[in-house]
Amino acid sequence: MTRKKQARLVPVEHIYQSILILRGQRVLLDQDLAALYSVQTRRLNEQVRRNGSRFPADFIFELTAEEFANLKSQIATSSWGGRRKRPLAFTEHGAIMAATVLNSARAVEMTIHVVRAFVQLRDLLASNRQLAQKLARLERDVATHDKAIVEICQAIRQVMHPPLPKKRPIGFTTNFDE
Repeated sequence: MTRKKQARLVPVEHIYQSILILRGQRVLLDQDLAALYSVQTRRLNEQVRRNGSRFPADFIFELTAEEFANLKSQIATSSWGGRRKRPLAFTEHGAIMAATVLNSARAVEMTIHVVRAFVQLRDLLASNRQLAQKLARLERDVATHDKAIVEICQAIRQVMHPPLPKKRPIGFTTNFDE
């Protein structure tokens, strides 16, 4: 690969930062995907709409007004500028399919990096899930240890403060057991 092509490629970390989780799925917004593929957002959306049969509902979806408003508040977009339409969200498979409808060399190159970013995110989430399971197991173990420690402390307190001996009544009693 020549030096010119290497300079144009975007590191996987930048793609990884663009991936959002919406509706329980990891997605890239159309503007981020268009920037990666070096095309205008409207051209990407145009091609997607022309080839709608290639994009089933699990590949792409349009953000709801509420999701879009929430996203705008996170990005701090001005109310009069920016987008006029709600963005499209591409899943991993949708991003790959978008590269096939664009027919550009850049889109084909970047697809590899997009896939790697999604795989990295999947691995990271899996390792976080394993870490959460280990932490939950440790918390359970500590909780049972805490109960055991409390019982040991109570036993030590009982030994430290033995019960007082029974006082014998004053005077003569006929009960010899006391």
